[in-house]
Amino acid sequence: MIHPTVVIDPKAEIEEEVEIGPYSVIEKGVFIGHGTKIGPHVVIREGTQIGKRCQIFQFASIGEAPQAFAYKGEKTSLLIGDENIVREFVTLHRGTPHGGGKTMIGNGNYFMAYSHVAHDCQIGNQVILANGATLAGHILIEDYAIIGGLSAIHQFCQIGTHAFISGLTGVTLDILPYMLASGSRAKLYGLNMVGLKRHHFSEETVKALKKAYRIIFRSGLTLEKAMKRVEEDEISQMPEAQHLLHFIRHSKRGISR
Repeated sequence: MIHPTVVIDPKAEIEEEVEIGPYSVIEKGVFIGHGTKIGPHVVIREGTQIGKRCQIFQFASIGEAPQAFAYKGEKTSLLIGDENIVREFVTLHRGTPHGGGKTMIGNGNYFMAYSHVAHDCQIGNQVILANGATLAGHILIEDYAIIGGLSAIHQFCQIGTHAFISGLTGVTLDILPYMLASGSRAKLYGLNMVGLKRHHFSEETVKALKKAYRIIFRSGLTLEKAMKRVEEDEISQMPEAQHLLHFIRHSKRGISR
């Protein structure tokens, strides 16, 4: 059902079984996929594409212009996949021409109230941003990561898959996959054991990741020597250990320790 008070531009494309609540605004060029539900007083700006079966709650701002001084009104986009949940007062911004022009969000993510995704971010699948979590521009978040409430992540940081960032954490460097990070300036506190158990990681995989963590961060070796030792160990055959090493080698900001 589309409420009669909704303002929809004729050039917006809305698929079947979409619900839109009172006083929402849908601008031209917006695409809304099959079965998506949009609450009252939601604003969806030009350049936004929303997939199937998403839920967007009241007062969310979707696809607003980026908060970047270099942005001069160019046409950019926000691409949202399927089955995402966007709670009250969430803000998701479009990209900038200098950052590729696209903010991209995958499938099955949960954005809790007041969380913010800035321009040119790339978010994978099954990611959770708790209440008030804030992403600056150009951030990459891999699948299944969890960002705790009132946390803030510096621009250009990368957050690895299955990482957990606790509430009130300030992230200025990359956070490795499978790890737990916390603190006013994020530090690692070992593996995200709760998350790994919830996602049914095997005992063998967990042991391999623990061993890799000890070698890299507790052996007293330089990072390069520690990584070489992991590569020479049998645990390097595990896909998760390989991803861990790949993440470190391709980090541009450096990694939290």
